Amino acid sequence: MAHPKRKISKTRRDKRRTHYKAEAATLAKCPTTGEVHRYHRGYFVDGDLYYKGKLVYSKNEAE
Repeated sequence: MAHPKRKISKTRRDKRRTHYKAEAATLAKCPTTGEVHRYHRGYFVDGDLYYKGKLVYSKNEAE
């Protein structure tokens, strides 16, 4: 296997990584509750769990 002849400096390494940036998550608005949430994630509204605008788990039903 090949081995590097010299250590890559921190500056050179960081220059290569300048394009790796965190992006803001895409948000959606629920048509049922009007809650703003992340795409493809379940979200809580008043203790109830919703996913894709449908009630998945209700705190009142569990008790």
